[in-house]
Amino acid sequence: MPTIELETEIKSDINTCFDLSRSIDLHKISTAKTNEEAIEGRTSGLISLNEFVTWRATHFGIKQKLTSKITVFNPPVHFRDEQLRGVFKFIIHDHYFEVLGDRVKMKDVFLFQSPFGFIGRLIDKVILVSYLTNILKERNAIIKEFAETTKWKLILK
Repeated sequence: MPTIELETEIKSDINTCFDLSRSIDLHKISTAKTNEEAIEGRTSGLISLNEFVTWRATHFGIKQKLTSKITVFNPPVHFRDEQLRGVFKFIIHDHYFEVLGDRVKMKDVFLFQSPFGFIGRLIDKVILVSYLTNILKERNAIIKEFAETTKWKLILK
């Protein structure tokens, strides 16, 4: 099962980082390249425990929908979103936050698996690990940019 682990250090406070990471509005900004839209469930603001969001996006030229739900919520140190419906066999995305002096270490642990047995595993390894890693890195760069400047005030009102 493919696992992506990323760590991002952010010069901000833990609550700001935690809230930006669960912001539907910031997620839309960070995924502008794939035209992601929140179309059902929580479609703006901060998603919380047992809430879900359905995203519509275009990946590899194919329009897709993915519904995820917050299944673990321990502010401001951890939350998990899991795919309920979508193209993957499963997605589990853990978000961890830890204070390191005047910084916050934000850690993503992203587990996923495509359907279609051997072919799916091959696609995961050859294409999707890199593709999804880049999406997460872009998202984290946006979170860092907003958290380290006053831009966070545009999102967290």
